[in-house]
Amino acid sequence: MIFALVFVCTRIAQIVTLIPIMGMLAWFVNIFVSNNALTPDSILILFITTVLALAWAVFTLFSYHRSSANARFVALVDLAICGTLIAAVYQLRGIASADCVPNPSPPRFWAPLVGVPSGLGWGPADKPCAMLKASWAFAIMNIIFFFFTALAAFSHGDHLSAIAYDDGRYRESERHRHHHHRHHHHRSHSDGGRVRSRSRHSSRSHRSPHSYTRHVYV
Repeated sequence: MIFALVFVCTRIAQIVTLIPIMGMLAWFVNIFVSNNALTPDSILILFITTVLALAWAVFTLFSYHRSSANARFVALVDLAICGTLIAAVYQLRGIASADCVPNPSPPRFWAPLVGVPSGLGWGPADKPCAMLKASWAFAIMNIIFFFFTALAAFSHGDHLSAIAYDDGRYRESERHRHHHHRHHHHRSHSDGGRVRSRSRHSSRSHRSPHSYTRHVYV
């Protein structure tokens, strides 16, 4: 129950924070595509990671029962997404030094800090700078979220493994007890048959001299 509450709430938080990242970075990718320019790695890596992470979060949220049964696999994928987000945040780390104002000083202008060429029709400097800085901050939040869900899923997987192990031991014990009971019942039945057979044989042996005597005297 605790795992379900933590998992669902954190997955919702991931979806809520990943959607803005995908939307804002899609705006950048669209501008690069419109100008036949290559998207810088600092933006492209975070965009691809966000799309994959969002799809994974939605899938595991709406198929919760399957995710709960495969908790170890969910933990592994969450850790992989967490590691990729760390790499993407590191690539985009230059945006932390940018000033998101309409006319920043050249050393604090956002484009050179993240490897983006100027002159592609960005408009005022404050808008793209603020969008990239918000995407960077949301990505850091999702590193924490995915690490948290990975730990929760891994702990839940250990709990399920312990339950399955105990259940297997219980079934094996019940099977052994049932087999022992059947074997004991079969032996009792065989011993009873032998006693009855021996009693009949003894009774016949006891009666036969009597019958022979009566036959002689007659």
